[in-house]
Amino acid sequence: MLRVTDLGRMRYREALALQREAHARVLADMTVMGEVLLVEHDPPVITLGRRSESRSHLVAAPDRLAALGVEVEESDRGGDITWHGPGQLVAYPILALDRLRLRIHPYMRLLEQVVIDLIADLGVEGDRDPSATGVWVGSRKICAMGVRVSRWVTTHGLALNVDPDLASFELIVPCGLHGRPVTSLRREVEAKGGTPPPMTVVKNSLVNHLERHLQQARTPSH
Repeated sequence: MLRVTDLGRMRYREALALQREAHARVLADMTVMGEVLLVEHDPPVITLGRRSESRSHLVAAPDRLAALGVEVEESDRGGDITWHGPGQLVAYPILALDRLRLRIHPYMRLLEQVVIDLIADLGVEGDRDPSATGVWVGSRKICAMGVRVSRWVTTHGLALNVDPDLASFELIVPCGLHGRPVTSLRREVEAKGGTPPPMTVVKNSLVNHLERHLQQARTPSH
């Protein structure tokens, strides 16, 4: 079992500090597989990944961001630019990959599968794009991902659009992908005539699918 901490709504910098504390704990305790932090970032924040072109994909002017109360933060994760805010579930798995028999690329595919399985439970068909990490519904991105691995322990993770203000993504070129719209779980479920689940249900489902896939990864195949 993973230790799961629900941070509720929290500023990005504060959650980043808690990630780093969790990273140190996982490194120090060889008996644990890791921890998971769940959060909705509030106030909203735009984070810039390590790609050199990330800042060029910020299209909103500073005065507009200030008027909207949107912060901008540099990040040490992989990937490009993204937005986080209320209605978006951000999961930060702090995992010891070596103890889980995982390497980086299989870990990214595992995270994608967790989200694909989660939204499938709600009747939404998600898929991968070989050229763009994350989870897609048709041509629409529903979940962005970006991680960092230090001493084989991960930080950062995934951001699933449950019910955010999708207009917020107009402030950026999401993940640096021009012409690729974003969507939300609410929008896709309602388009099929369903009722979107509350955030608490989505959180529980994500943790359950993550634990199941990590257990499968640890189990040697015969």
